[in-house]
Amino acid sequence: MIPPVPSRRDAIADDLRDRIATGQLKPGERLPSETHLAAQYMVSTPTLRNALAVLQAEGLVEKTHGKGNFVRRPLHRITYVGGRRTPDAHSMDLAPLSVTVHTTRVQTRGHLAALLKMPTGTPVTELLCIGHEDERPHSLARIYVPCDLAPAAMLREPLPYEAVVTRLTELRPPPAEVREEISLRLPTPEEASTLRISSALAVLAVTRQMADITGRVVEAALLVLPGDRADAVFTTHYVIDERPMKA
Repeated sequence: MIPPVPSRRDAIADDLRDRIATGQLKPGERLPSETHLAAQYMVSTPTLRNALAVLQAEGLVEKTHGKGNFVRRPLHRITYVGGRRTPDAHSMDLAPLSVTVHTTRVQTRGHLAALLKMPTGTPVTELLCIGHEDERPHSLARIYVPCDLAPAAMLREPLPYEAVVTRLTELRPPPAEVREEISLRLPTPEEASTLRISSALAVLAVTRQMADITGRVVEAALLVLPGDRADAVFTTHYVIDERPMKA
């Protein structure tokens, strides 16, 4: 059986991918303009853009508005550790990243109201946390906390991420239950814009809900990790019955 002939889009993507892998195109290097590349490969501009979109979805090329396409530098991978009862670090290794925090008050609506088990329109504190590696957005988290567990002082002055986490941990009762939902999906337009990723690059989306011993939800978090830089690990610990077996 004769193998199918690759499309011009795939052939161009294969050639650029090979040039990146062999170091002909180096990390951080700007690619020639789309018009120049289209002429070089003797294709239309839409076909060339489709080829670049393949590489953008693979995380090999990133497009910066107004500047062009660049070979993406290797990014630090985040490992999300699920099933933990110590969510003070939100179960991610953020050490190589700088994290900016923007705090505001919002009202619960729809899914958020259900997640926090609060009536629609209840004010809560939202912490928008964006991780950066160098100047590039790397991860996105929206953390929601009942207002009585997030004092108004947090809204008035910006605090480092570590200080915010420490303060929330001090005010929050110890969680008795942590519930997580993990899904792989395409980013929303807002997420793709904030993280500067292709809308075709899948993201690891984690919805995390923490409740105290009374069943009250004391924190909810919506985490978005681009699929080209995220892993998820879950470990189950079993209780072993060490009582001697009856004869």
